[in-house]
Amino acid sequence: MEALSNIVSEINGVVWGPLMLALILGTGLFLQSRLGFMPVRKIGYGFKKLWAGRQGSGEGEISPFNALMTSLAATIGTGNIAGVATAIFLGGPGALFWMWCTALVGMATKYAEAVCAVRYREVDELGNHVGGPMYYIKNGLAKKWHWLAPAFAIFGAIAGFGIGNTVQANSVASVVKDTFGVDTMVSGVIMLALTAAVILGGIQRIGAVAGKLVPFMAIAYIGCGIIVLGLNIGEIPGAIAFIVKDAFTPTAATGGFAGASVWMAIRFGVARGVFSNEAGLGSAPIAHAAAETKGPVSQGVVAMLGTFIDTLIVCSITGIAIVVTGAWSSGATGAALTSAAFEAALPGVGKYMVSIVLAIFAFTTILGWSFYSEKCVGYLFGVKAIMPFRILWVLAVPLGASLDLGFVWLLADTLNAMMAIPNLIALLLLSPVIVKLTKYYFANDGEEMPADAAAEGSGD
Repeated sequence: MEALSNIVSEINGVVWGPLMLALILGTGLFLQSRLGFMPVRKIGYGFKKLWAGRQGSGEGEISPFNALMTSLAATIGTGNIAGVATAIFLGGPGALFWMWCTALVGMATKYAEAVCAVRYREVDELGNHVGGPMYYIKNGLAKKWHWLAPAFAIFGAIAGFGIGNTVQANSVASVVKDTFGVDTMVSGVIMLALTAAVILGGIQRIGAVAGKLVPFMAIAYIGCGIIVLGLNIGEIPGAIAFIVKDAFTPTAATGGFAGASVWMAIRFGVARGVFSNEAGLGSAPIAHAAAETKGPVSQGVVAMLGTFIDTLIVCSITGIAIVVTGAWSSGATGAALTSAAFEAALPGVGKYMVSIVLAIFAFTTILGWSFYSEKCVGYLFGVKAIMPFRILWVLAVPLGASLDLGFVWLLADTLNAMMAIPNLIALLLLSPVIVKLTKYYFANDGEEMPADAAAEGSGD
C-alpha cells in the first residue's frame, strides 16, 4: 500500500503542478478574453436571470435556480472552510488573492461549461436530460477526441466516491465528534439515512432539497461571517492591503506560521480555489444540463454565478476573517484555523457555528456529487446501473465516516485533477461555438440561437 500511495503521490504532484495550474488559469483567461469579459460585465444580469429562473421555462427536469443550487451544493463544502484555511496556512494570506484571480477567470470557464452542457445534452432512456463533458465531447468534437469522454466519466465516477462522499462524510463525523462528542458511527448511520432519503428520489428531489438547504446554509454562514468582520471592521482595509501585498512577496515566519514563498501562495491559492469552486473540473455542467431552460446562454449566465458566490463571497469571508483576527499566524490549519478565527471574534459561539455549518456544507456536497458520479456511471454503463450506483453510494457514507481516509483523499484529489484535462481540452476546442452562441444571444435581446445554426463542433 505504501508503494501505491507513493506512486499516486507522485502523480498528484504532477497533475496539481505548474502545468495543470497554468492550463486551468490559461483556459479561463482565454475564454474571458474571447467573450470580451462578459461573465464579469454581466454579473448583475446573471442574478436577474437567476431570480427569474426560480420556475423553469423550457425542457429539463429542474428549474435553472435549482440547477445552480445543486451545483452549489457540491461546491460549497469543506473547501470554503477548511480549504481556504489550508491555503492560507501553506501559502500565507496572499493565497487568498490568487483564489480571487482563479474565481474571476473561472467564471468564464463555468459559463462555457454550462453553455456546452445544454447545447450538447441528450435525453436518456428514462426521459431525463443528461449532459456534461462526456456528452459535449461526444456530440461536439471530432471522433478522434471521443476517447476523452469515457476517460472523464471514469475519473468522475471514481473520484466522486472519495472527494464527494467518503471524505465529506469523514469531515462531518470528525467535526461532530470533536465538538459535540457524538460517535462517528452514529453520525455515519444518520447521514446514511438522510442521504438515502434524498438521492434515491433522483435529481428532482436533490434539486428540491438543494434549492432550500443551500440558500439557508450560505446566508447563515455569510451572516455570521459579516458579524465577525463587523467586529473587526477597522482592520479590514489593512487586511486586504496585506493580502494583496503578500501575494507578490514572501511571507516571513511569524507565530506558528512557518513562512511561505510567492510560488507557494500562487500554487495553494489556485489549487484550493479550483478545489472549492470546481471551475474547469467539469462537474457543475452535469447539473446544469438538467435545467428547464430556454437555451445554452440562458443557463450559462446563471451557472457562472456559482464561482462568484462560492469563492468571491463565501471563501472571501472565511479568508478575511482569518486574517483580520490574526488567527492565520496561530499555527492551526484546516477547519481548526477557521474555528479559531470565528471563536476569537465570537467567544463561546464561533467554534460551534463553524462546526454546524461545516457539517451541513459537507452533507450537501455528498448530495450534489452523487448526481455527478451517477451521470458518469450512467454514461459508461447505461441507465440500468443508476439504482445500483445509488445504493452503493449510500452504503459508502458510513464507511467514510469511520475509516482513516488518507489514501482515499490522495487518490480522489488526483482523479479530481485528471477530470479537468479532457474537460479543458473540450472547452478550448469548442470555444468558437461558445462565442458564436453568446454573441447571437446578446445581439438579439436574449433570444437563443437555433440549434441548427451553430457550428456542430471543432477539433477536426
